[in-house]
This record gives sequence, structure tokens and C-alpha cells, in this order.
Amino acid sequence: TNQWFLPAVRGDIPPGCAAHGFVCDGTRILVFGGMVEYGRYSNDLYELQASRWLWKKVKPQAPSNGSPPCPRLGHSFSLYGNKCYLFGGLANESEDSNNNVPRYLNDFYELELQHGSGVVGWSIPVTKGTLPSPRESHTAIVYCRKDVGSPKMYIFGGMCGCRLNDLWELDIETMTWSRPETKGTVPLPRSLHTANVIGNKMYVFGGWVPQSTGGEISAPDGEWKCTGSFSYLNLDTTEWIGLISDCQEDKSNLLPGPRAGHCAVAVGTRLYIWSGRDGYRKAWNNQVCCKDLWYLDTERPQAPSQVQLIRATTNSFQLKWDEVPTVEGYLLQLHADSPVPPVAGIPGTGIPETSVLSSQGGCSLHQSPQSLPSVPYPEMKVDHPSQTNNLIPNNVQVALSSSSKVEGKEKVAAPENKVTQETMKNHADATGFKESNAPSLLPVCTSSAQTSANVGELHDLDKQSVNPDASVSSTVSSTQTMVTQQAVKTESSSTNGAVVKDETSLTTFNSKSEAAETASVMPSTRVSTGQRNDSHSSRAPQRPPAPVKSRDRRWYDVGIFKNNSAVVSQFYLLPEETMNINSKTEGADVPDYRLLKKQDLFPGTVYRFRVAAINGCGIGPFSKVSEFKTCIPGFPGAPSTVKITKSVDCIHLSWEPPASPSGNILEYSAYLAIRSTQLQENPSQLVFMRIYCGLKTSCIVTAAQLSNAHVDYTSRPAIVFRISAKNERGYGPATQVRWLQGKVTVTHS
Repeated sequence: TNQWFLPAVRGDIPPGCAAHGFVCDGTRILVFGGMVEYGRYSNDLYELQASRWLWKKVKPQAPSNGSPPCPRLGHSFSLYGNKCYLFGGLANESEDSNNNVPRYLNDFYELELQHGSGVVGWSIPVTKGTLPSPRESHTAIVYCRKDVGSPKMYIFGGMCGCRLNDLWELDIETMTWSRPETKGTVPLPRSLHTANVIGNKMYVFGGWVPQSTGGEISAPDGEWKCTGSFSYLNLDTTEWIGLISDCQEDKSNLLPGPRAGHCAVAVGTRLYIWSGRDGYRKAWNNQVCCKDLWYLDTERPQAPSQVQLIRATTNSFQLKWDEVPTVEGYLLQLHADSPVPPVAGIPGTGIPETSVLSSQGGCSLHQSPQSLPSVPYPEMKVDHPSQTNNLIPNNVQVALSSSSKVEGKEKVAAPENKVTQETMKNHADATGFKESNAPSLLPVCTSSAQTSANVGELHDLDKQSVNPDASVSSTVSSTQTMVTQQAVKTESSSTNGAVVKDETSLTTFNSKSEAAETASVMPSTRVSTGQRNDSHSSRAPQRPPAPVKSRDRRWYDVGIFKNNSAVVSQFYLLPEETMNINSKTEGADVPDYRLLKKQDLFPGTVYRFRVAAINGCGIGPFSKVSEFKTCIPGFPGAPSTVKITKSVDCIHLSWEPPASPSGNILEYSAYLAIRSTQLQENPSQLVFMRIYCGLKTSCIVTAAQLSNAHVDYTSRPAIVFRISAKNERGYGPATQVRWLQGKVTVTHS
């Protein structure tokens, strides 16, 4: 939501302090030292449990080989594994806080943490090599190459009477200090800057730098200023690359202004920069506090998970996919088995990117144009009632035709647990923009609180319910998946029911979810005992197969969506002149969605889907392909509002009838995923045992039946159920529920 909030903290709340050390370890935060008031520094250590907003003052053991850290400010405090590393800072030699006698430090401490909460104590590691010179207001980061498992801590810059721009390296395994040789242009000496690691790069932004006069840097006692310069160090090659120079003009305010004492944090591949102050040494009274928030997208986003099906009707799909962190939207495309004719006479239009900066190293920063009146970029308000979920971000290009290659059938991962159930609108009020391979630095506007319908998990509690149609927070996601009708073997068994083998090649339930409710068209059943076939596949209306030309086998845009869910009932038809585009190429024009005609989905038709995430750098790679089939009219919908009530020796399953029964419901069937040797050979193919068949909308699952249950470990341990309804036409889609088990020990007999 990009919304600030003030948590109600409790416990040992620390006093306000400046220039402290700060690390984040999971859901806990450790704060050490800082300036409580002018001349009075602290060496207290506080822990905040952010999951409970509980502060606690902790008292580490003193080191066995020396004194604990003295009170200080401007030190570095870095986390790696279960240890924090403290280096340097500024102390006050005078016992009188009003008489400040600064002393720069270069001592080095190690703080061992307890798991989850608490600390063990301080230690003073024995190091080799030459220690970095004393300093404060420097930066320290820890980096570990993927191919070389030795973590390194890098210290850059700082202040010791004059600004510094030296780089130091500490091998944490051998505790050896060294001065790595670097290539490229070293950033100006600076203090109160920030350094953050994303991938193999250390990004350095801002800080106090010496005021140059006539091309010469001033003496230590000279003037200095704040800078907005921005560079990164490739930690694998130790080469500096400049992105924004100190003297670069920014008359349009498209870049973060000069500042020092700001904060920066990396979230995924995005770097956020917040606040700070700007001014000159000779104008202390005119310093300005910054209140702006910026972010930098350093690379295109990763591919999302496969598209997952929440619900299917005769002419629409409700879809979702896993969220990708720090993206602005998602491009959803479909591929139809049936040929889709081109549309003549629809011109394609495109607006080129706005290049703000071409900097050293071939990188560019971009500012997005203001092209969405309903979503004033760069403001990103999530779940705002006045906004649609179907939009086009302002700085990327969307190609309506990216490939003429026929994708093979892919396995479909089961849904994740957090689903935002939101109906999208089918009209996009925007045009596309060209992509950019370069990092994009953009301002962020925070917004007021909004409401989202996040769906939680179905845990092992006394009573839980599943409501596929819920528009508010529920205990399980309402995910339903359609698969085509296929023959499934049914055999008599001593396990209180028929064993149903899930043989579908279109959808498998190798779930990554904590809780999901997935519906599937129950396959036709061949029964060796002479029972009649309950499947509707023999009565389903079949359309004669139409010849598909290679030019018709292509991907069509459904739209661009802000959230990770969509209701799809139409897709955009391609202009005739773009039908020969074989791939999404950088720099190609994009048709204006508002000028394109739309095609409705057909009943009983298989559609392939893929999705790509979008950020300021452009469109990332597409996900693997998923296949879903629209329903055939006349069959019942999936049961809903599944409830599980646990007792000592059994559980009670109940559900609501389908919202669209399409006739009289003749019976319900409930199935339980069971262990089998076949499942061990192919874990993605679940084997189901029918545990109930009847007219009631509830059943009992006995302890004997549960003893045969397969516990799915694709994400959290879960037992899987399916429930489906049958009318005169046959069985409709089944609701699949993953019942979370927490820590489960399974004994295979």
C-alpha cells in the first residue's frame, strides 16, 4: 500500500538516538549505540520483536579478552549468519557530555546471537593484516559469492577529520584484513552515505563530500556539501561504475536530490532511498530535511510462478499467480487452441520511452511519463476502489504477439495461499511504452490505508471454513482448477472406497501453497464391476476441429494487471499488420489497447496462459505455460464453503451446494489423497480414495481412513481432499482443499 504507520510498541522502549547501529534478523531488529543527546553516547543494545512490536533491552556477556564496546555513534553494525560485526565509530573522551572531545575508533567486535531472540555475548576476534584506520559514518556490508563460499565484509568511506574513500575487505572465515585493488573511477570521499548489496553489486549513494574549488578537493578543515552521486562496485571484479555523477544537473527533479544521513534498504532487486538532509557546511541554519521516498529497479523482475486457476465457468477464468516482489504490474497472455482470426484496420500506436539519463557503464535511469489519469504514476495505491486491476504501467512496452511457437503442455503448480480476490475490468485506459534494459530510478508516493482481500491458510484447528466466494479475509484460498475429462482407473480396494488415479497431464497438484482450494473437472471413470459411466464426456458438445495455421498459433494479450489475480473473459485481437511478429522485440511499437477489438472465450475450449512481471526496467521473462479448459454448459459447479471440524478420532467435512447446480444435484463425492507406491515414483500425480458418496453435504473421515492419507510436503505438510457434485449430466469440477498439518511425522507401513 506504500502507507506509513506507527506501530504501538511496548516493553523496554529505547530513548530516541541518532547514528546508531541497526540490523534486521528475520522478524527481530537489533539496535546498538548512537547519540542520545549532544555529547552523550550510548552502548546499550535493544531488541525489537517486530511480530509483536515488543522491545527488550538485552545485556550481552562481556568479551573474555577485553572490555565491551564503549558508547559511540556513527559505527557500522553488520549481520551475517548468527553474528553481528561492530566496527569503528566516534566516542567522547570527556566524561562531561557538555565538553565533547571526539575520538575516532577502529575497534572490531563480534556479537553472537541466540536463535529467535536474545544474544550470547561480545567477543573480540583476533584478526590478521592491517586494521582500517579509525573512522565514523562509514558503511559496511557483507557479501558472499555463490561459487566461493567465503563471506567478505567491505568497509567504505567515512570520516576521521576529513572524508575518506578507501575500501577495506575482511575475510570473515580467516579474519584477515586487506585493501583490494579496484578499477574504474572511485567515488568522491564521503561520509553519512549508504551502501547496499543487490546481487553482486554494492550500491553507494549520497553523503557528505568535500566542496571542490577549481577542480581541487578542499583541505580537511574546508567546506563540504551533500551529494546525490550514485555508483556501484562490482564485488566480483572490484570495478567501480558511476551511475550519477556529482556535477550532473537535474533541472526536472527526476533524480533523488543531494542528501546525507538518509537510509536505504534493498528489497529483492529494488533499492529504496528515504529521507536525509541536504545543505552546506557553511550554512548549518539552512539545512533541509528530505521527506521523499525513491526506488531504483536494478534489473528486470524474475518470472512469476505458473498461472493457477481459482475458478472456471463456461466463458471465463479466475486466475492467480504468485506475487513477485517490488513489481508494478503483470502482463498476462493466452494462447488459444482454436484459431483466432486477425482484425484488419486497427492501427498500432506506441509511445517511446523517456530517457532521463545515459550514464557511465551503459546504464540508464528512467522516469515514467504520466499517462494514467486514474493511476497517477508513480503513486502505487493497492486495492483502491477507484482503480481497476487491469492497467498498463507507464514505462514499459507490451507486445501483443511474442511468439508463433506452439508451447508444449506444462505441469501446473497448485496455488499459493494468499490470493487477492478481485474482479478486473476489461478495458485498459492506457497505452504501452517501450522497454528499457537499464535500472530505473523512480520516486514513490505513499498513500492512505486500503483494504485487500487476502486469503489465509487452512490450519490444523478445531474448526475452519473455506469460502470460495469470500470478499474478505477467509481461512483458506478459494482456488479451483479445471482439467480436461480423461479416463481414470477405479478399482475396488480394502481402503473403504475406490482408488482414483489422477492421470491428467494438464494439471497436477504439486502444490507450493500453504492452503488452497482447487477445483477439477472429475475425469471419466471406468469401473470394472459393470457400473455405468458417470462422466459427462460422452455427452459433451464437440465442435469440429478447425485447421490451425502456424500464423494462428500465437500469444494474445489479456491485459496488464496491478495485482497477481485476474478474471479473464476476453482477450485482445491483433491488428492484421502485426500478425507476422514472431517475438516480442525491444523497441517495437505497441498497439493501443483502447483501439483493439476483444474476443470472448468459448465454452469447452483449452487455453494456455503465461504471465510476466513488469518493473521500471521492463518486462521480465514469462512463466511456464499453464493449460485450463472452460466449462461445458450443463454441469454443476464446484461445492463451496468447505468446513473441517476436528475431533479426537475423526474429522467432520461439510460444504455448501454449488452456486450454479445446473439442475438437481444427484450426489456428492469426497476423495482423500492416499499413499501409494505409484505416488512415490511420481509425487506430482496424486492418488485419491473415495471416502464418501451420497446426497448429504457432509461426511465423517475416520481415523482409519486418515491413517492412509498422503501428506503433501510440496510446501507445508497438508492432507488433500476433493469434493465434487453430480447432476443429470455428470460430475462437475471438484473443490480441492489442502488441510495444513504443521509438523507431521509420517510412518510408512
